Amino acid sequence: MTVVGDVKDSKAWSQQTLITYLGFIRMKNYTAIIERCRDTGLYVGFIPGFQGAHTQAETLDELNQNLREVVEMLLEDGDPILEAEFIGTQNVVVA
Repeated sequence: MTVVGDVKDSKAWSQQTLITYLGFIRMKNYTAIIERCRDTGLYVGFIPGFQGAHTQAETLDELNQNLREVVEMLLEDGDPILEAEFIGTQNVVVA
C-alpha cells in the first residue's frame, strides 16, 4: 500500500487510498472478564467465547498487555468464530 501525504492531511489522499488505510488500521474490540485468584492473588483474564484467549498477571496493566498479546497471536490464524457473546453482568440477591 502506498500512503500519500500525512495522516493529518487526508484531503491529499484518494478515496480508495483512504478506505484501504482505514481498513488496515481497523481495531478489534473484545470484552475480557477479570477475576482475582484467591490462591495466588494473581489477576486472571479471559475473553468469553474466544478459545485460548486467557492469561494471568500481577497487575491490571500487565494483564491487559498479556491479553492483547494473546489475542494478537490468536488472530494470526485468522478471525475467530466466537463460541459465545458477552452480554453483561447481573447482581443476584439471595436471602
